[in-house]
Amino acid sequence: MLTLTSPVETAFHRLPAGTKLAALALAAVLLFRLGTPAALGLALAGVGALYLAGGAAFARHGLVMLRPLWPVLLILAAWHLATGDVRGGLVVGLRLVAAVALANLVTMTTRLTDLIAVAERLAAPLGRLGLPPRRLALALALAIRFVPVMTDRLGTIREAWRARAPRRPGWRVLLPATLAALEDADRVAEALRARGGAG
Repeated sequence: MLTLTSPVETAFHRLPAGTKLAALALAAVLLFRLGTPAALGLALAGVGALYLAGGAAFARHGLVMLRPLWPVLLILAAWHLATGDVRGGLVVGLRLVAAVALANLVTMTTRLTDLIAVAERLAAPLGRLGLPPRRLALALALAIRFVPVMTDRLGTIREAWRARAPRRPGWRVLLPATLAALEDADRVAEALRARGGAG
């Protein structure tokens, strides 16, 4: 469940995790300074070029990982069309896709252990306040990894519902999705305990 790193080896895999996270933070700041659809479109094209630099298979895998964004983009589009602010919708949508795609690129090319190590170093000052940096870092890394996993699990539950019922699943998938999340969390907790805990 925690192996979302792309199996397709790229040059990005060899970069230090701290460097990639710092570049991601800087890129996010720059994206929020861009305020026109044209500028953000160019930025998104640049992000696409980064994916393509890893090869066609890597780019396809990255595109698949971005599927959960479509419902959010559709809601944004509907809202901005209803309010008549098409330009604002384009700005928000392009910015969102570019930022999430960059974050996804970091996740796909960085091992979980490297993310934990960087987060632990950043959280070290909180140890003086009684907050264990190791546990905070692990919680952050697990949250990063769990989101796409749970999105995929929700998609699987919806497909299973459609195969058995003609009606749309709607809210009915919430209970099995919640139970699946609890089951996954329990398995991760058991695995952590078997390896000595979070530290």
